[in-house]
Amino acid sequence: MPSSLFRTCACAVLLGAASAGALAQSAPPVLEAPLRAHLSFLADDLLEGRGTGQRGGALTVRYLETQAAVLGLTPLAGGGYRQKVELVGQKTLPGSTLRFTAGGKTLPATFGKDVVFGNANGAADTHVAAPLVFVGYGIDAPDEHWNDFAGADVKGKVIVAMVNDPQPTSTEPGRFGGKSLTWYGRWAYKFEEAVRQGAAGILLIHTTPSASYPWSVPVNSFSHEQFHLAGTGNALQGWISEDMARTLFAAAGRDLDQLRAAAEVRGFKPVPLDATIAADVKSAVRTIVEYNVVGIVPGSDPKLRDQAVIYSAHWDHLGIDPDNGKPDHIWNGAIDNGSGTAALLAMAQAAVRHPARRTQIFLWPCAEEQGLLGSLAYVRNPLWPLAKTAADLNLDSMNFVGRTRDMGVAGAERSSLYATSKQVAQAMGLRLAAPVPDLGGAYFRADHFSFAKAGVPAFNVGSAVFSGDGQFEFEHDQAAESAKMRAFTKDYHQVSDQYDPSWDLSGMVQQAQFTLNLGYAVANAPAMPAWRPGEAYGNVKR
Repeated sequence: MPSSLFRTCACAVLLGAASAGALAQSAPPVLEAPLRAHLSFLADDLLEGRGTGQRGGALTVRYLETQAAVLGLTPLAGGGYRQKVELVGQKTLPGSTLRFTAGGKTLPATFGKDVVFGNANGAADTHVAAPLVFVGYGIDAPDEHWNDFAGADVKGKVIVAMVNDPQPTSTEPGRFGGKSLTWYGRWAYKFEEAVRQGAAGILLIHTTPSASYPWSVPVNSFSHEQFHLAGTGNALQGWISEDMARTLFAAAGRDLDQLRAAAEVRGFKPVPLDATIAADVKSAVRTIVEYNVVGIVPGSDPKLRDQAVIYSAHWDHLGIDPDNGKPDHIWNGAIDNGSGTAALLAMAQAAVRHPARRTQIFLWPCAEEQGLLGSLAYVRNPLWPLAKTAADLNLDSMNFVGRTRDMGVAGAERSSLYATSKQVAQAMGLRLAAPVPDLGGAYFRADHFSFAKAGVPAFNVGSAVFSGDGQFEFEHDQAAESAKMRAFTKDYHQVSDQYDPSWDLSGMVQQAQFTLNLGYAVANAPAMPAWRPGEAYGNVKR
């Protein structure tokens, strides 16, 4: 999961609430023993970090489809449990170089220290030599009446952009979601927009506050093989450290802070820099097939079983790096996302014992860490009609420190799923966690977003694992358990994200049970969930 800040932005949405009768048909209990067993295995060194296109990934798929069969899930993908996903993998090789020229000076940039970069064009050798243009936030958003590319042609040029999106002002407090990050602020959007604009490439200026994660996160990501769905991508894409950006802009006779301030003002125009870039990107390129794993529990009601609720959790993590040379170079991904993967198995074990009225789909997407690729491939080629898909409830990086008194449902407020979540929480003696601004754009960072973009009501159910800013109320030692949550920040996307047998998984079981109960409420309700009036994703034809 690209850096998850699971935050809650609840508002009073009262559309299509599940009936009391539907809630009364509660889900079977989710058991801790199978959840813990699956988690400890999935996070074991044997699975080598469940890397995309790696042996550990293949072992994970085999394990998941075997467990699906053992549990009694019905195959959906052409008689089996696998859905094929074709990917192109590219890894930047040693010997790749990037340098800037500004003010008559050559500024070499060291990979990992000053820049990280790669390509997504399927080429083994790519040479980019182009002028640089600062494009502010790099956003073209007609719905916000904002265009950072207005009046400029960036074709054949490398654009330099800020991450995040324009901040609210006293006169426009709600622009771009106010304090919350929107899709336009995500790195993935900006890479996509560079392709649409015909740019020769794109570099994003990294700061920890704007990205919401440290420099080590893009460094680790670009140090591994990167994947994309087959098709044209950027010839050069990556990140530049703030220190390197300041050096570059100063050499080009520009003040970075002044340009940042100018980019906050509506009507900003791109600023050509007195600087060029020369990059030689040498890549190991391969085309592979990965797999989503899918199984179903058919609905019990003949009138409703053609509709379905999806539970999803990505199975992949960052894999193993045999060139690292360190004693421990396996990114085990116990919490991210061995936890969600294991929870779905435990939930499926419960669900097969007591089917709901609508069909329930258990989906383990691949390649989430590569940009939600498995879920994106699913919605492009759905195994169940999207028009008949009631909701996607996603689990990613779950609560591993103890039971809570509330449950996070950030993003549920976009649809009637919020009202249903509130009823389910009350039935379990829980509250919904207090709302906080979605500063990190959590809604756009996990597999549910692929479904939302395709018009299916969807959100990530769960804990604020990476934020630890007090909105998650634990049952026991509030201070100690919140501290454990905050401490996980240093383990996120690091080799230290490893399974600990001493973990109290009662909170993880509680979170899985809430998700399954919510799924049953949706699956047993008279009508499918509806988007909130005015919600952009509600206008998507599916």
